[in-house]
Amino acid sequence: MSRISPQNEKGREKEKVKEKEILRYYRALSRAWGAQHWWPAKSRFEVIVGAYLTQNTAWTNVEQALANLRSAESLSVEGIREIPQGRLERLIRPSGYFRQKAQRLKMFVTFLDDKHGGSLERLFSQPTGKLREELLGLNGVGPETADSILLYAGNHPVFVVDAYTRRILDRHGILPEKTDYEEIRESFEKALATAAREPEASLANAAARQAPGIRGAAHAPSAMSTAACTPLAQVYNEMHGLIVGVGKYYCKKSKPACEACPLQPFLPAGRVRAID
Repeated sequence: MSRISPQNEKGREKEKVKEKEILRYYRALSRAWGAQHWWPAKSRFEVIVGAYLTQNTAWTNVEQALANLRSAESLSVEGIREIPQGRLERLIRPSGYFRQKAQRLKMFVTFLDDKHGGSLERLFSQPTGKLREELLGLNGVGPETADSILLYAGNHPVFVVDAYTRRILDRHGILPEKTDYEEIRESFEKALATAAREPEASLANAAARQAPGIRGAAHAPSAMSTAACTPLAQVYNEMHGLIVGVGKYYCKKSKPACEACPLQPFLPAGRVRAID
């Protein structure tokens, strides 16, 4: 029988420590802020469009572009399919890189038509791994965009890693900021699987959906944020939203507000002064 080398054993122990810390962050943030109601959208397709438009821009700009599409009655598969590209570019101009994004939205609908008969149901009924490969094969779709579509539009249990995630992990001494996307994603998925199995966590989230007020980076409840999903997808959903709240308001790129952050108790000794 093969034995695990001391080096591999040490590596596993380090992984367990990281996972336990991530789980502690989830519990602390969830208690502090409750449900975040991500993704703010009325339909699956609106999530997909938003995932494209939010690339390299602030969400407030995306909201303007989505409002334009909604007013033009073009925020649907059929709407994007039929609208002339020039008009689409004008409507999504507030999101920036509008020519590139318009082309990519058109390409997504062509992909949906050619591969899945124009059906989002058929698209999302595929196994997660297969669908992820398909999405990553599309022009302009990287891991973060693909995983956002999988999780928020398709209810596939995939954690979304963004720049805020990297910054928080680095400053807390868990993983370097330049760590491979897939390594970070796997660490979060393993860590948060425990939370998805906790009945009390589900009850807390259900109660938080009804709680008044917006906390962290929370949005108002929407059709997509309140739609039924698996416990695992719900936990991944919530954690991503919670991390955005930390990164947006506390763990800023410059002048972080560590003392007021719900994760401050987990910050290694001396790190507050080191990153000020």
